[in-house]
Amino acid sequence: MSMAFRKITNGQPRIAAILPQAAIAGGELEIRGTGFGKGQRPRVTLGEVEAHVVVGSDSFVVARVPEAASVGELVVRRDDQASSAASCEIGVSVATNVHPVGNPVVSADGAIYTTLSGSRGQKTPVSVYRIAPDYQLKPFLSDVMNATGLAMDREGLLYVSSRYDGVIYQVTPHGSMSVYAEGMGIATGLAFDQEENLYVGDRSGTIFKIGRERQIYVFATLEPSISAYHLAFGPEDCLYVTGPTTSSFDSVYRVSPSGEVELFYRGLGRPQGLAFDLPGRLYVAASLGGRKGIVRLEPGRPPELFLSGPHIVGLAFTASRALVVATNAGIYRVDVGIAGRHLA
Repeated sequence: MSMAFRKITNGQPRIAAILPQAAIAGGELEIRGTGFGKGQRPRVTLGEVEAHVVVGSDSFVVARVPEAASVGELVVRRDDQASSAASCEIGVSVATNVHPVGNPVVSADGAIYTTLSGSRGQKTPVSVYRIAPDYQLKPFLSDVMNATGLAMDREGLLYVSSRYDGVIYQVTPHGSMSVYAEGMGIATGLAFDQEENLYVGDRSGTIFKIGRERQIYVFATLEPSISAYHLAFGPEDCLYVTGPTTSSFDSVYRVSPSGEVELFYRGLGRPQGLAFDLPGRLYVAASLGGRKGIVRLEPGRPPELFLSGPHIVGLAFTASRALVVATNAGIYRVDVGIAGRHLA
């Protein structure tokens, strides 16, 4: 046995890669390297917090991010040896006890809006919460049954869909609410195009288009969804849609400005909220190959798990290049350093 081999295996652990590079609590990080320990399970810490090691070998570790973690300085330890710290981005919890079922929205001043949607027909005490830039969570809106989709126009007016009665509400920054449109079926996802036409996903199979003068059109028809349609506009002014079905091999659809539907990507597990970054890459809350989180889809490249985490239903980019991640019970902020695509 060579001295070089003994030096590598008997030295301190060395981290070569962490995949993905971002996670929230409950997400799993794959750590590759050398010297993690044969015949023994290594320890992994994120800052001062120890992570649960799901799988451990000499060159490969899977660690689950604990609730208390907020620092992305990851270290692998074996006996009294420790690797150098490697960096990853760990989401910080900014709200709990909420119930999003789709994308949150972020206003120009950095406030985050999210829902307390409830089960069908359940009247919750709060319909929409506002999370201030200092992360103070306050009730913003009540009296919307099953608040589901959210969108914001250039003037800072918030739009809220109700999957209970098919009404779309328009809300001022001070919380004054009025009916914007009715008869939208099981109204779920919302999105604006560059001309500020509002699109509404009726999960029973229809995408509606509401013009600026509130004319209503049937824009496209799709396969019904068991939960919701989620909508986002891409850089070429096409509408992208997800709608989970009973299949574990679901699709992302692209709808042209004339309403023609085509398959954009197939192979995600339960795809839900979606958003684009400024270069035009698409991020989808879904699972990929059994790994849950946010999947990044970029033309000409294979899909990749961008962020790891369970129960993610939506996401939104902020002006400060952070990512707001919504699970079915909470909101996280992850400083990913990526600019999102917004209304021009």
